[in-house]
Amino acid sequence: MKHTSRRLSFVRLGAAAAILALAGTAAMAQENAVVATVNGQPITETDLEIAISDLEQQFAQLPAEQRRAAALSAVIEIRLLAAEAEGKGLADGDDFARRMDMLRQRALHSAYIEQEVAALVTDEAVRARYDEEIAKIPASEEVRARHILVETEEEAREIIKQLDEGGDFEAIAKEKSTDGAAAQGGDLGYFGAGQMVPEFEKAAFAMEVGAHSAEPVKSQFGWHVIKLEDKRAKQPPAFEQVSGQLRSVLLRDAYMKVVNDLRAAADVEIEDEALKAMLEPAAGEDAAEGATPAEKPAE
Repeated sequence: MKHTSRRLSFVRLGAAAAILALAGTAAMAQENAVVATVNGQPITETDLEIAISDLEQQFAQLPAEQRRAAALSAVIEIRLLAAEAEGKGLADGDDFARRMDMLRQRALHSAYIEQEVAALVTDEAVRARYDEEIAKIPASEEVRARHILVETEEEAREIIKQLDEGGDFEAIAKEKSTDGAAAQGGDLGYFGAGQMVPEFEKAAFAMEVGAHSAEPVKSQFGWHVIKLEDKRAKQPPAFEQVSGQLRSVLLRDAYMKVVNDLRAAADVEIEDEALKAMLEPAAGEDAAEGATPAEKPAE
């Protein structure tokens, strides 16, 4: 039984290996799938992916389903004009060689960022940075309010009278408010200090939850009747809302650290004095940004 069990294990392992090999072969076949030819030379799925990546900004306004077609058209045009340029000898000479070398270095620069620098920005690092930034936010209050905006004080006082007699705030707002929030019954959602005009904000934060204005509130927009719906501690932005921005910040920081470390270890001499005067202070500022406050140079 033991030998049989061992044989079965080997069979399962062999089957798993075969499945993985087939999956790898299928993926490679997909990448090498020919989508078109130009004068007998194939254009593959990989060529399209590279074109879409390199021409991302040009394709940004196109619907996703049109990008592959646009990429194929671009690759065909590039292949045709490149062949013409080769035929006219435009690939010969030092200027073209220098351009090719620069393009190669730019491609290596991008590859290093994608494969080495971006790897430093893990999901855990993004979450840790989020927690760090949230911890720095001071505690504050926010309120949720509705309002009815009218042009005159008399109209506002009449509305307050209706509310005092049991009128429905939302219904009156939909009927009489001149503000864009009228369709939502005057609902302005939650807001914190500094988000509304001072007169409105002062009145709203001074009210009790559930109460409406006892007196009209005048602002540059007209006369307001306010109802306070809720008060709560201000909520921080959700992780999902800011994770992309935080990842970009961390990527920039990781990139600058790598660059500054490489600059510090490299022998860089700028011969042009004008360029030297312009670039050296900037390099110093970049290095200072990556330092702790104690390490920053004294002013």
